Amino acid sequence: MSEQDQGIEASADVVPEGVRSSLHDRPVNGAGPLAGAGEVATFPETEPLPLDCGVPLGPFSIAYKTYGTLNADKSNAVLVCHALTGDQYCASENPVTGREGWWTTMIGPGKPVDTDRYFVICSNILGGCMGSSGPSMPNPKTGKPYGLDFPVITIADMVRAQVRLIDHLGIPDLFCVIGGSMGGMQVLDWAAKYPARVFTSVPIATAARHSSQNIAFHEVGRQAVMADPEWRRGRYLEEGTNPRKGLAVARMAAHITYLSEEALHRKFGRNLQAREVKTFSFDADFQVESYLRHLGMGFVERFDANSYLYITRAMDYFDLPAEFDGKLSNAFLNTPTRFCVVSFTSDWLYPTKENRSIVQALNAVAANVSFVEIDSDKGHDAFLLNEPEFLTTVGGFLNAAARRRGLPALHAAAG
Repeated sequence: MSEQDQGIEASADVVPEGVRSSLHDRPVNGAGPLAGAGEVATFPETEPLPLDCGVPLGPFSIAYKTYGTLNADKSNAVLVCHALTGDQYCASENPVTGREGWWTTMIGPGKPVDTDRYFVICSNILGGCMGSSGPSMPNPKTGKPYGLDFPVITIADMVRAQVRLIDHLGIPDLFCVIGGSMGGMQVLDWAAKYPARVFTSVPIATAARHSSQNIAFHEVGRQAVMADPEWRRGRYLEEGTNPRKGLAVARMAAHITYLSEEALHRKFGRNLQAREVKTFSFDADFQVESYLRHLGMGFVERFDANSYLYITRAMDYFDLPAEFDGKLSNAFLNTPTRFCVVSFTSDWLYPTKENRSIVQALNAVAANVSFVEIDSDKGHDAFLLNEPEFLTTVGGFLNAAARRRGLPALHAAAG
């Protein structure tokens, strides 16, 4: 049984031998986006992006990948929103890690998000580090990486940038906006603020506001990064350093929250790592310790430390009810969008009660909503794994919505 089948996400952060690419291989004065970033839409200084912090951002760029073919009337577009450490490579090889896309269980020919039927767009979020404008990218005013001069952003800012991208692509409205975790927050923001442009909405394993517990977890990670002396007050790219240890610890701590106790016990138990007896030292005696250390050090090769600070802060600031007079249902008044909300029984990061509160708000305004709680022991990351009931649920919802939309059925999608 593979690690993914056992509910342990091991592949995304580990750069295999022979793959030399790294985010930090780029020149310090960065001439442009990461090589292999896919397509990049750049918006000029004369068309700045308004941000919630009150600072206009311009020029700015959004890197993205597309899969499938846009139909003649542009009615089959699906926007995939990625989570905290995701990127635009949802269904194709990542040029940094050499690994397959992070959602190949969901996206591809004959998959629930069928690229033979739908035109799939996935963009690297604003603030990310895979080609979109963010703290690791050059500040056009100085030619040096932004660092902490990059403005603090929000989930709503990420969505505004996505709206600009969709406009750039000439797509009037989207058949579906789908995503899990922080991706689900973007999905909710799209549905609340651009309802006429979203035919279906699939928020997965998410919440309408970040809890105090999750803010606390994020603060631990941020402090780990900033306590690393190589962070250099955010100027590590200019100074040729990298806060590897701090970012690795942040990733280790966060990754634990993505799993369940059952998944960890099944994979590792209390097994020792390549030894018969305990060493009575602070070496990685246990397999789970070795796994987390390996995961953390692999993560620093594909992710930027300042991006981690900015994106976690954006998640902490997310509070959709607060934007609608403190009442979530107000965000969805008269919405024409069809919703499918999904949660997982063992997800303690964004538990079912958080997802059910979204459903209750939608029910309060008589929105068209389906809800399913998937029985899984794989924790929060179950939405990235091969969970047949989950995949069947999403595929069935999209097929029914596609028929309503008038999209032609395919043999592979005719369920």
